[in-house]
Amino acid sequence: MKIIFSRHAEEKFQVLAWHGLRIERQTVIDTVRNPTHLDYSRAPLIIAQTPLDKTHVFRVIYKQDGDQIFIITFYPGRIRQYGQ
Repeated sequence: MKIIFSRHAEEKFQVLAWHGLRIERQTVIDTVRNPTHLDYSRAPLIIAQTPLDKTHVFRVIYKQDGDQIFIITFYPGRIRQYGQ
């Protein structure tokens, strides 16, 4: 499966690092491949989610077309807002 990062997603690594949260490309890829929760409420977009720490989850928004995954963006969120 081929994974492509949008320009926005590429820039998001630096934005989050500036805020003190370093996210690796592999973390994004692992979240898409092995999510603890998938949200299809924004179809055709898919939101993959995994725990980040005790109070936060990590969410990746992507679109899948055949064997290609296009990462649109990703962000941390509070568990109380997004659940688990």
